[in-house]
Amino acid sequence: MPPFVSARRPVRIANCSGASTDQGIHMYNQATYGPVDVITGDYLAEGTLGNDALRKTDQSHPGWVPTALAGIEMSLDVVNEKRIKIVVNGGSLNPTGLAEKVHGMLGLELMERLWQIAERGLQLRVAFVDGDDLMPKVHSLLRHGSAPSSAALHLDNGNQNVKLAKDTLTFLDNPATMPILSANAYLGYRAIQRGLDLGADIVICGRVADASPVIAAAAWWYGWAESDFDALAGALVAGHLIECSTYVTGANFAGAYKYPPSAFVDLGLPIAEVAANGECVVTKHEALGGFVTADTVKCQLLYELQGNIYLNSDVKADLTGVKVVYQAQNRVHVSGVKGHPPPPTTKLAVFYRGGYQLEILINATGYGTDHKWDVQEAQIRNKLKEWGTLDDIDVLEFQRVGVSEENPDSQLASTTYMRVFAQARDRHAVTTVTGAWNFCFMAHFPGMNCSFDYRTIFPRPFLGYFPAVISQGELDEAVTILDSQSAGPQRRFTVGPPKITEPVADRDNYETANPSSLDSFGPRTMRPLGDVVLGRSGDKAGNVNIGLFVESAEQYDWLRSFLTREKVKELMRKDWRDWYFIERVEMPNIFAVHFVVYGLLGRGVSSSSRLDSLGKGFAEFIRAVWVPVPAKFLQEEPAKL
Repeated sequence: MPPFVSARRPVRIANCSGASTDQGIHMYNQATYGPVDVITGDYLAEGTLGNDALRKTDQSHPGWVPTALAGIEMSLDVVNEKRIKIVVNGGSLNPTGLAEKVHGMLGLELMERLWQIAERGLQLRVAFVDGDDLMPKVHSLLRHGSAPSSAALHLDNGNQNVKLAKDTLTFLDNPATMPILSANAYLGYRAIQRGLDLGADIVICGRVADASPVIAAAAWWYGWAESDFDALAGALVAGHLIECSTYVTGANFAGAYKYPPSAFVDLGLPIAEVAANGECVVTKHEALGGFVTADTVKCQLLYELQGNIYLNSDVKADLTGVKVVYQAQNRVHVSGVKGHPPPPTTKLAVFYRGGYQLEILINATGYGTDHKWDVQEAQIRNKLKEWGTLDDIDVLEFQRVGVSEENPDSQLASTTYMRVFAQARDRHAVTTVTGAWNFCFMAHFPGMNCSFDYRTIFPRPFLGYFPAVISQGELDEAVTILDSQSAGPQRRFTVGPPKITEPVADRDNYETANPSSLDSFGPRTMRPLGDVVLGRSGDKAGNVNIGLFVESAEQYDWLRSFLTREKVKELMRKDWRDWYFIERVEMPNIFAVHFVVYGLLGRGVSSSSRLDSLGKGFAEFIRAVWVPVPAKFLQEEPAKL
């Protein structure tokens, strides 16, 4: 029987990390400041595996996340005392290594281990999940696949409206100069659950999907079957809501301007109370900082979505009918998620050496700034052309950042900067960009200034990213329990692919049905969209998602009628490119409209030329654009830009 199914109380799952930068103290705090049953941690941003692989090649990195180890080390006694389970993906490229490191905390020698168990009363079993690392066969998968159904394709290849970024496939033909560094599939919850069922107290994972630890914790708690898709989908959403550190307790919150800065000091991490049917309440320890409101939950819900169908290796979650309801202070109830069988495929994150890049930051002060930037760009381009290296540079952008304040009250208010960004497969070609700037340095425009920190002007390697889709049948997903009484591992338990799957359908993409006349909302005034609209955006491979929502049904009637795909193109203004593509869906119960802008990040975060390479600022940009807003919706104190 599952551990507490007879009690019928929700399982309390606390998050301790959303990235490798989250420190170990968060795990300790979650274990200490109140009751929890399971602590989960997501340490792997999309590019973390690639960066770890790059550092592992020169042996400057252990392959696992040090902050994950730090959290476990300082929390061992309290989790042992309270019998709290820990599930983290801090194993990164080396889950076995981290698991053995944790296992070794009980003593490196048998007698020492037995003494320490007796001395501290530690009775913790450690397990690790593997099978995500497909480096041994990635080339065959990308070239051929073992069958037509398992041939690896780019994640967006099936969408005929999407144009892949330049050089997306170049690495396949240049294995010597653009070698693959890592290839990790996104695993689901089933191996984790198996480990918990077998008595593991600490489960170390590599590249499992962000929400998989939370799904596993709930499935273990209630003994869900693989076919309990509604419950699994609800747990998937619960995991999505809490996996990103403090993003649901005040961080990255579009409504932050309504709160004093002191409200964002020492934010606590969230907890999801997952019920037997998969519904959840998002909350936090009262003793920790931050806040949970319906708006913080909606913002996080809309973060990094693919549309109204959220794909996972074990379940598809339909968010069309999702509901977010304030229950009490720091308690928000989430329901209405429908589950469907998972796809027969999963994502394979492939990182490779893309070449070299650098950036030069140059400041301009005062008026005539556009002319100054024209001069700077002309000087550098002319010298590169003269040297014959201009055509060898794959990406060369002269990005103008900011606008000088009129009648400024300080020099800083009158200063903007140019970001010269360059990429090429050849190191020498990139180096000539810095050389051209140096050559023209003393021929600069009036008032040029810059920092004396020149670290970014020298070439450094960058990673290319290829998000592939492979059959789940290609995976050898398993969990291994480390025996507390011996140095060797016990039997490795494989889980196999999901038993029930269904193909991924084309993504929904539609304008609103029966739009209301915009004139019906009365007089309008030009104001920033953010005066009445909150939202959040994020990266999905080479794409950016953005979800925007309002407070009331009447405001939503206006938003859904106003915010068409063409309108989003208009709002993007100079940032729109003809090769981009937009998908649009609605989530009426939370008064939200959601978009995916394909192509905005090029090949993805690790090689994007955009200053906002993670797409987090995109929603704030759109919210800052002035639009005709119905006057009756405007609040007395609108958002401050």
